[in-house]
Amino acid sequence: MIEYFDSHCHLTDAAFRDDREAVLHRAAEAGVTRMVTIASDVADARAALDLARGRSGVWCTAGVHPHEAGKASPGDLDAVRELATGHDEVVAIGETGLDFHYDHSPRAVQIALFEAQLALAAEVHLPVVVHAREADDEIAGALRAMPRGTNGVLHCFTGGDAAFAEAVAAGWYVSFSGIASFKSFRAADRLRDVPPDRLLVETDSPYLAPVPQRGRRNEPALVVQVVDAVARLLDVPPTELAHRTTENARRFYGVT
Repeated sequence: MIEYFDSHCHLTDAAFRDDREAVLHRAAEAGVTRMVTIASDVADARAALDLARGRSGVWCTAGVHPHEAGKASPGDLDAVRELATGHDEVVAIGETGLDFHYDHSPRAVQIALFEAQLALAAEVHLPVVVHAREADDEIAGALRAMPRGTNGVLHCFTGGDAAFAEAVAAGWYVSFSGIASFKSFRAADRLRDVPPDRLLVETDSPYLAPVPQRGRRNEPALVVQVVDAVARLLDVPPTELAHRTTENARRFYGVT
């Protein structure tokens, strides 16, 4: 059986409240044997940890999303540190980063918390999951200034040459979602520039369902279609890409 790894999903989202177990069952039936559920704030990180506990092939992260940065308390970074160091299920810091499209949080606050989480990731020896939207120069600057040895991924990549160049130069990973199946996808050239051993795939579910499910709720089982879309753009067999991205995600998150 072909195995798939959904490297970025949001299983604690309210969209899955009524049928989460069925969602996980469909993923298993589709061959999605591993997934990481991503946190948006401390409360969500605790919920993600509760979900991941005792589930084979499910891990989680701890961190504060840029949308939530403006609501973060002074103790949140300590809480993220405790979750990241005290539980094997927590395999990365994040989702953190910058979002200057929606600007749900003040930009200076976003930047400060992003830089703090980059430093925390280096401190606790975990990779960091980075959200980057319309903040290319600022993301690139933060990556240039981050502590030596920080590892990470630009998740759901759709563009941004400066951030891409800094990430690739630092040996980071780059992840692509169902957007790669959209006619409007404009990052195919950057996709082809990602080193083969640094490429990841994700659903970002419940968001960004791939074609032909676009506009509906997304879920981890549909990472199979993300793989198909990315494989077409790379002109490689989907089975080869599934194996490659599964091995890459296992290495990135340090899981078996």
